[in-house]
Amino acid sequence: MDAESIRLNNENLWAWLVRLLSKNPEWLSAKLRSFLPTMDLDCSYEPSNPEVIHRQLNRLFAQGMATWKSFINDLCFELDVPLDMEIPLVSIWGPRDEFSKQLGAGEESCPGPQLYHGAKRPFQSYGSSPRRKNSKKQQLELAKKYLKLLKTSAQQWHGGVCPGAWLTPHSPQTYIPPVLQWSRATAPLDAQEGATLGDPEAADNIDVSIQDLFSFKAHKGPRVTVLLGKAGMGKTTLAYRLRWRWAQGQLDRFQALFLFEFRQLNMITQLPTLPQLLFDLYLMPESEPDAVFQYLKENAQEVLLIFDGLDEALHADSVGTDNAGSALTLFSELCHGNLLPGCWVMTTSRPGKLPSCVPTEAATVHMWGFDGLRVEKYVTCFFSDLLSQELALKEMRTNARLRGMCAIPALCTVTCFCLRRLLPGSSPGQSAALLPTITQLYLQMVETFSPSETLLDTSILGFGKVALRGLDTGKVVFSVEDISPQLMSFGAVHSLLTSFCIHTRPGHEEIGYAFVHLSLQEFFAALYLMASHTVDKDTLVEYVTLNSHWVLRTKGRLGLSDHLPAFLAGLASHTCHMFLCQLAQQDRAWVGSRQAAVIQVLRKLASRKLTGPKMIELYHCVAETQDLELARFTAQSLPSRLSFHNFPLTHADLAALANILEHRDDPIHLDFDGCPLEPHCPEALVGCGQVENLSFKSRKCGDAFAEALCRSLPTMGSLKTLGLTGSRITAQGISHLIQTLPLCSQLEEVSLHDNQLKDPEVLSLVELLPSLPKLQKLEELDLIFYLSPVTETATQQSGASDVQGKDSLKEGQSRSLQLRLQKCQLRIRDAEALVELFQKSPQLEEVNLSGNHLEDDGCRLVAEAASQLHIAQKLDLSDNGLSQTGVTYVLKAMSTCGTLEDLHISLLNNTVVLTFAQEPREQEGSCKGRAPLISFVSPVTSELSQRSRRIRLTHCGFLAKHTETLCEALRASCQTHNLDHLDLSDNSLGGKGVILLTELLPGLGPLKSLNLSRNGLSMDAVFSLVQCLSSLQWVFHLDVSLESDCIFLRGAGTSRDALEPKFQTGVQVLELSQRYTSRSFCLQECQLEPTSLTFLCATLEKSPGPLEVQLSCKSLSDDSLKILLQCLPQLPQLSLLQLRHTVLSSRSPFLLADIFNLCPRVRKVTLRSLCHAVLHFDSNEEQEGVCCGFPGCSLSQEHMETLCCALSKCNALSQLDLTDNLLGDIGLRCLLECLPQLPISGWLDLSHNNISQEGILYLLETLPSYPNIQEVSVSLSSEQIFRMCFSKKEGAGTSLRLCECSFSPEQVSKLASSLSQAQQLTELWLTKCHLDLPQLTMLLNLVNRPTGLLGLRLEEPWVDSVSLPALMEVCAQASGCLTELSISEIQRKLWLQLEFPHQEGNSDSMALRLAHCDLETEHSHLMIQLVETYARLQQLSLSQVSFNDNDGTSSKLLQNILLSSCELKSFRLTFSQVSTKSLTHLAFGLGHCHHLEELDFSNNSLREEDTELLMGALQGTCRLKKLHLSFLPLGASSLALLIQGLSRMTLLQDLCLSHNQIGDVGTQCLAAILPKLPELRKFDLSHNQIGDVGTQCLAAILPKLPELRKFNLSHNQIGHVGTQCLAAILPKLPELRKFDLSRNQIGDVGTQCLAAILPKLPELRKFDLSGNRIGPAGGVQLVKSLTHFEHLEEIKLGNNALGEPTALELAQRLPPQLRVLCLPSSHLGPEGALGLAQALEQCPHIEEVSLAENNLAGGVPRFSKRLPLLRQIDLEFCKIEDQAARHLAANLTLFPALEKLLLSGNLLGDEVAAELAQVLPQMGQLKKVNLEWNRITARGAQLLAQGLVQGSCVPVIRLWNNPILNDVAQSLQSQEPRLDFSITDQQTL
Repeated sequence: MDAESIRLNNENLWAWLVRLLSKNPEWLSAKLRSFLPTMDLDCSYEPSNPEVIHRQLNRLFAQGMATWKSFINDLCFELDVPLDMEIPLVSIWGPRDEFSKQLGAGEESCPGPQLYHGAKRPFQSYGSSPRRKNSKKQQLELAKKYLKLLKTSAQQWHGGVCPGAWLTPHSPQTYIPPVLQWSRATAPLDAQEGATLGDPEAADNIDVSIQDLFSFKAHKGPRVTVLLGKAGMGKTTLAYRLRWRWAQGQLDRFQALFLFEFRQLNMITQLPTLPQLLFDLYLMPESEPDAVFQYLKENAQEVLLIFDGLDEALHADSVGTDNAGSALTLFSELCHGNLLPGCWVMTTSRPGKLPSCVPTEAATVHMWGFDGLRVEKYVTCFFSDLLSQELALKEMRTNARLRGMCAIPALCTVTCFCLRRLLPGSSPGQSAALLPTITQLYLQMVETFSPSETLLDTSILGFGKVALRGLDTGKVVFSVEDISPQLMSFGAVHSLLTSFCIHTRPGHEEIGYAFVHLSLQEFFAALYLMASHTVDKDTLVEYVTLNSHWVLRTKGRLGLSDHLPAFLAGLASHTCHMFLCQLAQQDRAWVGSRQAAVIQVLRKLASRKLTGPKMIELYHCVAETQDLELARFTAQSLPSRLSFHNFPLTHADLAALANILEHRDDPIHLDFDGCPLEPHCPEALVGCGQVENLSFKSRKCGDAFAEALCRSLPTMGSLKTLGLTGSRITAQGISHLIQTLPLCSQLEEVSLHDNQLKDPEVLSLVELLPSLPKLQKLEELDLIFYLSPVTETATQQSGASDVQGKDSLKEGQSRSLQLRLQKCQLRIRDAEALVELFQKSPQLEEVNLSGNHLEDDGCRLVAEAASQLHIAQKLDLSDNGLSQTGVTYVLKAMSTCGTLEDLHISLLNNTVVLTFAQEPREQEGSCKGRAPLISFVSPVTSELSQRSRRIRLTHCGFLAKHTETLCEALRASCQTHNLDHLDLSDNSLGGKGVILLTELLPGLGPLKSLNLSRNGLSMDAVFSLVQCLSSLQWVFHLDVSLESDCIFLRGAGTSRDALEPKFQTGVQVLELSQRYTSRSFCLQECQLEPTSLTFLCATLEKSPGPLEVQLSCKSLSDDSLKILLQCLPQLPQLSLLQLRHTVLSSRSPFLLADIFNLCPRVRKVTLRSLCHAVLHFDSNEEQEGVCCGFPGCSLSQEHMETLCCALSKCNALSQLDLTDNLLGDIGLRCLLECLPQLPISGWLDLSHNNISQEGILYLLETLPSYPNIQEVSVSLSSEQIFRMCFSKKEGAGTSLRLCECSFSPEQVSKLASSLSQAQQLTELWLTKCHLDLPQLTMLLNLVNRPTGLLGLRLEEPWVDSVSLPALMEVCAQASGCLTELSISEIQRKLWLQLEFPHQEGNSDSMALRLAHCDLETEHSHLMIQLVETYARLQQLSLSQVSFNDNDGTSSKLLQNILLSSCELKSFRLTFSQVSTKSLTHLAFGLGHCHHLEELDFSNNSLREEDTELLMGALQGTCRLKKLHLSFLPLGASSLALLIQGLSRMTLLQDLCLSHNQIGDVGTQCLAAILPKLPELRKFDLSHNQIGDVGTQCLAAILPKLPELRKFNLSHNQIGHVGTQCLAAILPKLPELRKFDLSRNQIGDVGTQCLAAILPKLPELRKFDLSGNRIGPAGGVQLVKSLTHFEHLEEIKLGNNALGEPTALELAQRLPPQLRVLCLPSSHLGPEGALGLAQALEQCPHIEEVSLAENNLAGGVPRFSKRLPLLRQIDLEFCKIEDQAARHLAANLTLFPALEKLLLSGNLLGDEVAAELAQVLPQMGQLKKVNLEWNRITARGAQLLAQGLVQGSCVPVIRLWNNPILNDVAQSLQSQEPRLDFSITDQQTL
């Protein structure tokens, strides 16, 4: 009896049931989940709707009477059922004891796993009963019975309803198949590869194409199908659809079908066998399972096993069971045919790495979801009434974003649910606002499930907590223990959970629960993370991560959180703010901070370099946030080229990318390489106007893909390059492209290479060329068409030949073409026809005839006709069988070709390429379109850019016998056109051939370079080449490396790197200095014997000069060195001699030291480590002073006498470098004994010689014997510095600097004794010498001289920790009188000056001074000592001293010193902490210093009342000449006291009141007393907030200061009004020399006023108007007035928008006496900079030039004249590139005094580094080179290091933030510590 019959027979009882359950919907939902665990129940319905309850009761009744009676029994026990209704219910449907008998009697029930609730037949596991032997007939009957049972079970599970995605009462009962696409090599039998499976137009009950999933060609092995699709694509739905189709008899090729879910198989706790899996865990046969299984094995080819969710099996180990391996093991055995061989296996998975158990030959199918047609089909089926259909379809068609989301079937279902709720009461188009993102879609779904808003309570958070816990542990199936009853009821009522039976082992069943879809679990987890107060922000942002989903990653499992970051991003949207506030029950600030945290994480991710999958996921997240600022930031952070490789991309992915590109301004290149692409995904790129280059390379791209792409191409207005290579596009796809490409007129390049195109398609594409005027390249098949852009006025010439050989004459525009006829078997006769054809054709850019059979005659024929052919760039005749004879043919044929630029022939490589020079206009155009090439070339204009002719005949096998024939052919080729560069490298000429060639070279004319490398040369051949330096005028440089067999002859200004960049020997990286004007000879890797050297020098005598010679050999004997040195006088043209990497003997230093006597022209000799020697020569022998250095030559004490004897023959020795030797203390003694013999008058450097304190003391003992020693600097730290400087005059005084020289007490006594004896010693520096207070006391007490002054500077760590009284007491122990004292506690420095002899003071005057002092009992004796010691103190300076002691001891002591120092003239107290009490003492002492002339109280920490106290003390200091009071809190009262004190200082000359915020009011008061300061010469009022009013007051008084010379009003608020007032009175200051008005607001008006009066200031030397908003109008007027200055030395006009006009005007009027020019950030350009540089050459006194922060680009200053005083060049952040800066770097030697070169923040690379490296050894004064923020690589840094090694004295080169890896930088710095790669400048200048 069916349900309908029951209802009719018991209508009243059934109606009562419906009414009862309508009041208890939650209970009914829970029971349905319990009784129907595996049933895919409704996910959304009206729970109280009677129709819904009626339908659910019918489905429950259909499960069988046992289930129904159990349901009625629970209803009576658990609900409040009236007695009059309970009796008929129990009587009709109540439980009976005979239930099992009735079940066995034949009542249908749900078999297998579906029947788990209620009674059933006793369980009997497979294999537990004895096996019986059955006949074939019995086996067949048992199998048929089981197969029928299997099909009946499937039919009952589905209930006769077609499964769909999230099936509900309102979802379509039809199945809409998604887009499926084959992958790999497997294809369906009767379908094209890549065809779309499933026809959306098919009948509702027919899915014809689903058969194709099992119709592919397979090997004899297992038949395995892998269905790949992202979450929500419908993989599970398709699996159940297949089972439904099979149950309906539509898959008749399969007798049995088994469907397993890995999420359930993961729960198996024991390893099952295959029969147990099929029978115990799926459906048990009624009897004889062995016979049934045997039948399945025999008919395995008709058995299909479906495993759903393979990716979940990969993640199963996180649930805590070890069963994942068992499920995968069975699956693997089935896939490989070890179990049930011949069966069909199908599995579904998300994209990612597949496990090894999947065979490589498995067929792979990609599931792409819905295209537009399927979406509309689904919507039509979803809505039953026509009105709803029309409204829904209209929303879909007008809302592209919504339509894109519906491409995912699961989202399409949710969208339809939401539209069904929104459409009746909303206006058209409202969905765009209500459903903008996926997150909003899910929120609407939640409201759809619960219209009464019952979800907004703690249940959602509880549900979210369960969801998040599952994601964290990898759990998608939950047990009863995981979910509370309340939440289980909540999930059942709202259709959020689904329940099912789980067989964990044979005979054991459990109920499992899962979210209806994994994305719903992620959504609730995201809600919990955003709204739960138990999750802090740090934990929240940890979940905002991006996952990679590479297809071939080593990651063995896929995470479950595919959409969690996107949901978090969506909840961070402002539209979710109120919802989250309500859910979390928190205020807006709390929710807003969490949303901002998510946005901030996404912003950080957007700024990083991400992989392709992560980028796509980021774009989805950004779209979900609806944050426009984040979208713009993400778009602007994209690289110019965006590449995606080897991972699947859907329509939704490209839509997310397109959404980001909408916010981008710059063009972008998109490259998709190897990515499986959804066929209709290009539609997402509609309107992407930022895409400039679009490239697809994938075998998944077919005709459907091309059709979809054609809908987007016309809307991409910036697209220039389109690539569809390596695809499966056929004639059908090409037809769509042919219709679309004419609409894309801006295209420049189209590539369709490696597609399935045939000749008709190719020709149809060629016919499109006239409609694409900008197309330059069309590539298809093996044909590549290169076209030049169409010229507007050109017309196409006639006679052009196409590929088919047909002539076509077309009017219109012309193009140039590249023709390639490679490997076409062309012969001599074809060459004749081609030549004739080419002569008639229009201009061809390139002709490629390589790979043919032209041979010698054919190549000659084409080469002879080259001058008549219209070939613009290149003719390629490679691989045509050319011989050596043919080479001469081609050479002779070139004599008539005037446009030949390069001929390259290599017979070994089968290369014959002729390159022709373009016309000048063409060259210019082509250069603009190409990236510049970087090469190390000289700053002289490259010879290769002057249309020079180059012939390269390499690897041609030429022998000596071929030399004459070859030269004859070369002469013929250059009869009419000169040959510039000849390359004969890699041949076999040998020494004989080269000697013959040198005799024939004059006949080839003046070359610019000749390359003879790798020809097997001998030494005799080298000597013959040396003669070329004198016999051939064009030869300026000869470079020979015998071991490497590299030989170059070069002309003037020709760089060897341009000839052969690969030639880098490592030793010859730096070229010789002055290589552009002098000749050079470099001989490396050779062994030079005396005879060879003699002959070589004799040969060099004939060479004109100046000449530079570099020799490098493994070793050089003493005899050879003597011969070489003796030959030097016979080489008067020699300017430089280098011996590099040449090992010399220990006697070589003495031989080189004697060279000054042997050859007086030698000015400098340096020998490093006995292997690097450099000799510099000068033509002026009368120049005084020579330099000599022998660092690292292992010199010891026994060598000193011999060395000094050799050096004593010099007239004057200005520098002697003996660093890094083995002298020690004994060697120092020997040297000092010989020192009187040396005529030295400069530096003697003995650093790194292991000299100790004993050596220092010995030097001090003997110091009186050397009256001409001017300075001694010693440091015993790791630097080991020991330098002595000698002066020409005696008695100049000596300074001794000792650093880190620890002395014992005995050594301190010796030191004091030596100091007493050395009368010429005037200053002693002791830095970190570990001299403590007792030792300092002893030293001061023991030093005693008869007369004179001695200064002592001490720097020790303890200075800042010792109290001021203690320091004063130590100073009181000095034997001499203290005249100067300076203490700086923070800097830990002490300076004092003693005067000898100590003079006893008058006892009466001492008593008078002591009477003023505040003497306490314990300090009386000390004070008497202090008064005596400090009686003659004239200068006292205290800096960074604290006077905050409570008892005032320090301040009282200072007060007494001030009172007792009757001769004190200068007192400075700066940067100190002074309390009020201490200041009282100081003020009292200052009040009695009547002879004080200088007072500096700047930068102290004082309060305003303290300032008043100090100002009061100034009242008695009427003799002051200098007063500095900067950084004081000058209030009205303190300012009044200051003014009162100033009125008495009539002798004041220097007044500094900067940084006091005096303002206009204070300035008015101050101006009133200025007339009382007639001697004032320097006046500083900077940083005082003075405006126009205060300036007017000053202007009125300034004429009364006739002696004013320096006036500083910088950093105030003076405008043009105040400037006009100043301009009116400045001419009345005749002595004004420096005027600083920088950082004000004078503008152009004020500047013009100043320009008018500046000529009236004849003594003006410096003026600064930086930062004053001056434009070109004011700037031009100002510089025009500069011609009237006679003494102007300094001009500072930086930080103004002066522009080029001002710079050009200034260049014409620079004063010749100028010393400083500062124009940083002045809007200067290249022209202005070049003009200024030219003008500065007329300023010989210039010392500093700053043009920083200007856009100079190519306008780098070019200097050609010597500027002897220039100390600093600042060109930072000027956008300077290598090409522009090379000239400056190469000419730095014009600035011998240069100390700082600042070039940071530019675009400099290795070329400039190479130029700098060459000049560094010649820059003796250079102290700092800043190259930060440039493009110098490790190679450039290595070049700089080599330049430093050559003898440079530069202490540091800054290289931070250049493209050099950290480990490389560390390695370079370890080799050369002067290279500084740190972020902080460690140098102290």
